[in-house]
Amino acid sequence: MAAPQSQQIKQNFLNHPYTQQASRFATGQVNALDAELNKYPLLRNLEQQTKVPKAYGVLALGASSVVLIFFNFLGLAQPVSNLIGWALPAYLSIQAIESPQSNDDKQWLTYWVVFGSLNLAESLGVRAILYWVPMYFVFKTLFTIWLMLPATRGAETLYYNVLRPVLGNVKQKSQANIGQTNPFAKDTASGFNPAGTTAPSSFERESLLVV
Repeated sequence: MAAPQSQQIKQNFLNHPYTQQASRFATGQVNALDAELNKYPLLRNLEQQTKVPKAYGVLALGASSVVLIFFNFLGLAQPVSNLIGWALPAYLSIQAIESPQSNDDKQWLTYWVVFGSLNLAESLGVRAILYWVPMYFVFKTLFTIWLMLPATRGAETLYYNVLRPVLGNVKQKSQANIGQTNPFAKDTASGFNPAGTTAPSSFERESLLVV
């Protein structure tokens, strides 16, 4: 008697309008995530080899990372948090280097400047930070994701509003006698041409070998 009743409760729950609406929303988000992940050949190859959909694999990896960071199992919160801040940005930076566009190069150069500055500040006072801030690596991971996401472009926001004014003031004081208005302008007065000393790119090397 209890089994049919439980089945009826389950069926009523699944047929509820709110449940169906939530299911459609979740399915739409997963499909959107899968379409976004389909841009990366590495994930497409992994999907073909493992037979696991890209979206589910990324969601499972993200969920396991959240658990490891939140509960700090086996002291893995710090390594996992640092891996999130290094692995995906490094892969996307390589793609940006090999692409002909320059906008993505600037985005990831800005990210590495900001991320490196934060890690430097962290290394100078990491013990005090860990002592006073509970769940520090949870907040650091969320902040790192905010920095790297193309939708938020947090690294650019932090760079132009915090790092650039601070570094600009420091450099401007050291160049007060030169008369430069832009403290970040490259010094070409001495005849030094940075482009003349730049090594050829991979595309240029390939063209030279063909010739």
